[in-house]
Amino acid sequence: MSTELSHTAESRSSDGGPGVVGHREAGGAPIAAEAAATTLVSQSSGADWLARYNSSLMGVFGTPQRVLVRGAGCLVWDADGKEYLDLLGGIAVNALGHAHPFVTSVISSQLATLGHVSNFFTSPTQIALAEKLLAISKAPAGSKVFFANSGTEANEAAFKLARRNNSDGKRTKVIALEGAFHGRTMGALALTAKEAYRAPFEPLPGGVVHIPFDDIDALRAAVDDSTAAVFLEPIQGEAGVRPLSAAYLQAAREATTAAGALLILDEVQTGIGRTGKWLASEDAGIVPDAVTLAKGLGGGFPVGALITFGSTTSALLTAGQHGTTFGGNPVATAAALATLHAIESQGVLQNVLAVGAHLREGLAAVEAVTEVRGEGLLIGFDVNADVAPAMVTAALEAGFIINSPGPRTIRLAPPLILTIEQADRFLAALPTLIATATANTAKDAQ
Repeated sequence: MSTELSHTAESRSSDGGPGVVGHREAGGAPIAAEAAATTLVSQSSGADWLARYNSSLMGVFGTPQRVLVRGAGCLVWDADGKEYLDLLGGIAVNALGHAHPFVTSVISSQLATLGHVSNFFTSPTQIALAEKLLAISKAPAGSKVFFANSGTEANEAAFKLARRNNSDGKRTKVIALEGAFHGRTMGALALTAKEAYRAPFEPLPGGVVHIPFDDIDALRAAVDDSTAAVFLEPIQGEAGVRPLSAAYLQAAREATTAAGALLILDEVQTGIGRTGKWLASEDAGIVPDAVTLAKGLGGGFPVGALITFGSTTSALLTAGQHGTTFGGNPVATAAALATLHAIESQGVLQNVLAVGAHLREGLAAVEAVTEVRGEGLLIGFDVNADVAPAMVTAALEAGFIINSPGPRTIRLAPPLILTIEQADRFLAALPTLIATATANTAKDAQ
């Protein structure tokens, strides 16, 4: 374990539970707890909380499905005390589940030591995390890291990197794929293919062209000397967990190298062990020009990263051309270091491979399931009718959290510590969930 994480892990309250680290009033009561008591009512029901939500928060997410109040491992509980097996993991974020003791203790300890320093300064945890990411990504000499707060911010930085690959003024085209999702901010949104996301905010940053998914001929036809970069997700999560073939990734590397364009891999959802390896693109045997990471990197704490490979690409963004106030702060980078350490030391990658294979095999054996896709614990499966949204509702009632990115598609991205027994709980319940969703959908159609 790195020396940056070796300070006192956590404080404890008198009953042995996690204590509140920080300032206390003269009477000894934690200030944070007293502040929270002014707005949190422990006996409030889920319905009460949702009423408060609807009166105080913007409706960009619609009405939340549940009000969650506690988590442990792969389980969460709502405000009404109901337990759920979390098979979505905050959309591939909670790599080590909820309230992982090592990660939470490191975050608490770091916050009590040094929380924020601005980008005028650095910290040991920021430097150590950059070195660790360069090591696990097998980046060559001269590679660098830029830290952001989220996946979309990492992709914004990558978009600006692509714009800098234009020394002759002719490289104005950026290529992405049909079905792509790269984020919601304006640059990342321009890379995103879904029309419903894009249309309300057009005109978007220009020069982006979307080409057919996994079509090598279309790729080769599109990449030319006007191309600044090609953005690819090794597995498209939002589109229903669609993997690109290794042959396509290799062809993309060949085409971009020949044209002088950058190959930028968005591994925001697929990186940090999600597929049973650090990067989903590893098996293709290529070296990209840049990779973006986020989601599972902080184990639930917001942090994103852009890794640039080699000295030439790493020199494209220079001092003053990009920045962030909170990116790479000591707490976020400590959380990421703790997450990476736990994944390495607790055999998590091996668990992802074993449980993922078991889960995919079990899904394929369910009669109503028509296709299973994905790697490790990023799994998409299709059913034989347009009942996936109703399955999400039925699953919640039965105590499971899942996601439907399409009318017939379910996405699973559980914590990487999911057990065989927990996977089997879902597999045993799945036929009933499908039957319930089918019946409810037919009833709603009448």
